[in-house]
Formats: sequence, structure tokens, C-alpha cells
Amino acid sequence: MKLQTKLIVTLVLVGLAVVFIVQNAAVVDIRFLFWKMSMSRALFMFFMLAVGIVTGWILHSYFLHKKETEKTSD
Repeated sequence: MKLQTKLIVTLVLVGLAVVFIVQNAAVVDIRFLFWKMSMSRALFMFFMLAVGIVTGWILHSYFLHKKETEKTSD
């Protein structure tokens, strides 16, 4: 991909992210068991996305390691 195309795609994605943040700036209350906190909806969604990515990465690494271990033990 040319540098100019990458720049355009990046600017469009940044623009969409800014629109998303502005539209979801409302503060929401989050309650989980005994915890209660208030944060913007966009920030909460970002944290949940990050938790999902990290969880998927850890599980993928675990199952890949388990598969490698089973392959070498055969």
C-alpha cells in the first residue's frame, strides 16, 4: 500500500474514533459485585475491548503451548 493510502486510511479511522468518543461521552455508572464506578461510556468500551484482546491473546498462547507440548510428547 502506498504511503498516501495508509495516511488516508489512518486519518479516516482517527476521525471515526473521535466521532465515537464524542457521541459516547456520557458518564455511566458501572456496578460489579461490591464495586461501583463512574466513567464515560467510550472509555468503558475501550477497556472492555482491551480486556477481550488480552484474554484472547493469553488463551491463544496457552492453547498453542499446550498443542506444542502434546506434539513433542508423542
